Amino acid sequence: MADWVGGFLLLAGASLSLVAGIGLVRFPDTLDRMHAATKPQVLGVLLLLAGLALRLRTPMDLGMLVLVAIFQLSTAPVAAQMIGRAAYRSGRIDRSRLDVDELAER
Repeated sequence: MADWVGGFLLLAGASLSLVAGIGLVRFPDTLDRMHAATKPQVLGVLLLLAGLALRLRTPMDLGMLVLVAIFQLSTAPVAAQMIGRAAYRSGRIDRSRLDVDELAER
């Protein structure tokens, strides 16, 4: 049963990663692409890691998968924040599309 659930998680994670890749190509501006690069991609990687954990089941492999998950969860939000700030500062976003512009007074 764990192999079936692991296979399902692998397929779900791969499809979310595919959707994130399509979003990177199709979305028009930096902020939309940043959203596509972080939200579904991180969830897709976590689902892939969960599926691998159910398939592999050895302590050494599980430890490595946990480390990869922690690294992914800690770097993706920081990278998205830095990309968003760099795009804002360089003027590569349409400020009229922002609901709240918290960096305007700086």
